[in-house]
Amino acid sequence: MLLKKIIYFILSIQEKILLRRLSNTVGVKNSSLAKKHYFNGCTVDLNNLAEAEKQKLEEEITLILKENEYSPEKLLEYVKRQGTSVYRIKNSNKFLNPIGENEGFIYPAKGLKALYLSLCTDTNIKFNTGEMFIISSGEINQYYFIYHFYNWFAFKKKIFGISRESQELLNKYLYTNADTKELQLAEIYKLKDAITQDKASLAFV
Repeated sequence: MLLKKIIYFILSIQEKILLRRLSNTVGVKNSSLAKKHYFNGCTVDLNNLAEAEKQKLEEEITLILKENEYSPEKLLEYVKRQGTSVYRIKNSNKFLNPIGENEGFIYPAKGLKALYLSLCTDTNIKFNTGEMFIISSGEINQYYFIYHFYNWFAFKKKIFGISRESQELLNKYLYTNADTKELQLAEIYKLKDAITQDKASLAFV
């Protein structure tokens, strides 16, 4: 539980920094997050739709976790059955940190990053890689793994904020001193969605 509190504390600080940077982006209003839209004379509340989608997602995840006894090893077998590659690499963070990744769920990649991942996983040389899990050998922290499992499941369900582009933006502005003023409007929307999704996965854990 101490680890959980530490993670929450660190993420809350990172979130505040990101949101402060975003608020300094002059003249930008996120119309994609408008509360209500009108279709054929009917009012559709997007907040309610998003909350209903999130609730359904978490109900499905909870059922899968229970069926697999919350065991990371059993859940990895479930992940494999869904067509996602799983690699166990000793001290995997040593290989992943240079490309801004941590062990766990890795989003699809392209270009040099995909080439690097294909070499690390001893697969054929590729410049496009699909989603995968890269986990260190040995015991897996249950809470840490469920966070990544949540994001993987949301990605498979095509939930907003879970895409290669949005997550690369999140990592960039969490772990570097990049200035959000350089962001285009579409990128700001993606970054906000990614922050929302990351908060949801942490809250679920």
